[in-house]
Amino acid sequence: MVRIPFYNGFVSSSYTTLVFLCCWITFASYFGSYMRMPIVPLYATYIGADSFQVGLINSSFLLMAGLLSLPFGMLSDLIGRKILILSGLLISAGTSFLFYFSSSPLQMVFIYLFFGIGLAAFAPTMMSFVTEVSPPSHLGRTYGWYTMALYGGMSMGPAFAGYVAQCFGLLIVFLISGSLAFLLFWIVYFFLPRARLVAVRTHRNEITRDAARRVLRNRPLFSCWLVTLGGCFGLGMFVTFGPLHAHERGISIGHIGVIFAAQAVSNALSRIPFGYLSDKVHNRANLVIPGLIGYALAIVCFGLSTNMISFLASSALMGISMGVAFTAVGALISEVASPDTRGLAMGGYNTCVYFGMMLSSIGMGAWIRTAGFEQAFLLAAIINLTAALLFWLTSGLFGVVKPRSASPSK
Repeated sequence: MVRIPFYNGFVSSSYTTLVFLCCWITFASYFGSYMRMPIVPLYATYIGADSFQVGLINSSFLLMAGLLSLPFGMLSDLIGRKILILSGLLISAGTSFLFYFSSSPLQMVFIYLFFGIGLAAFAPTMMSFVTEVSPPSHLGRTYGWYTMALYGGMSMGPAFAGYVAQCFGLLIVFLISGSLAFLLFWIVYFFLPRARLVAVRTHRNEITRDAARRVLRNRPLFSCWLVTLGGCFGLGMFVTFGPLHAHERGISIGHIGVIFAAQAVSNALSRIPFGYLSDKVHNRANLVIPGLIGYALAIVCFGLSTNMISFLASSALMGISMGVAFTAVGALISEVASPDTRGLAMGGYNTCVYFGMMLSSIGMGAWIRTAGFEQAFLLAAIINLTAALLFWLTSGLFGVVKPRSASPSK
């Protein structure tokens, strides 16, 4: 077991205990947040929004999360992780309760803007915390477990929300989501240690001009950001317009939640074996390209789906291929970024996640009105493949063997 001493000399914890705690917090947080994902587009159309306005609503939180993830990641390097995690959970709870009282698409846009602030505070900060408590030799499996918890929450949240909405109405989902986030706030407050005190860090906790310049010159890091941006364009299509596409094909609200669950469950379960695999292979970058090719194929199949079976199959393929590609990308970022810039690196990663999804939400709504869902999902797949090609051409990671560290004692 890996012991992680704290600077105050009195408290110690273990790698496995801290990762376990982070996984449960992350699971519950994304469970609550993603309860809203299939409900917000449907509720927006219920109060009069068209496909373009639905895309605008979803893009509002993605825009804010994308703009703030990088500076919040940098801020977490300076002031510590816990305060930003707490702030993100509190904002998430507040916005869920506000959705209960919303009555127009414009109000939903402003509420989702604030939700984006909370997401930007939570997501890169928790990822940085997990990086700090993980030995270098265990990065792949740590991200496998962490992202399994993340996508497990993403999977069970929409499925549970679909059941609740069908039985009790759409608005009740927002109350449950907000209550869960508020409960998590207190769990984090009492049980999560102050990450800035973890002694595994080897650099002072501040971003310097030299560190920032090193990030700007880090070509492999920028290639990882670029492939994340392109890959998450397809994810934005699925999250924003997947419910509308399925609903147009006659799928019920409850079954739409199951479709979301199929994608996220397969994504979550694939993270563990592919996380361990990325620790075993000589070069994690070699897993990114086949994962993204499978991802593009799944996006095309989802756009062509006409019944529940085809929606479930394409969603499952989407989840597995994301597990292959993005588990490797997350571990690669930890390897190519220096310890004193990992908050910034993870902030940039999350910025690319949200900007990719935002660009899809903004741009594809108008295209769907013109060309339909099938052509829109095809275009998203082409963009995804283009990002994979650029990663292969620009990263300089192919053929480079990743550094090996001694395995920690158990």
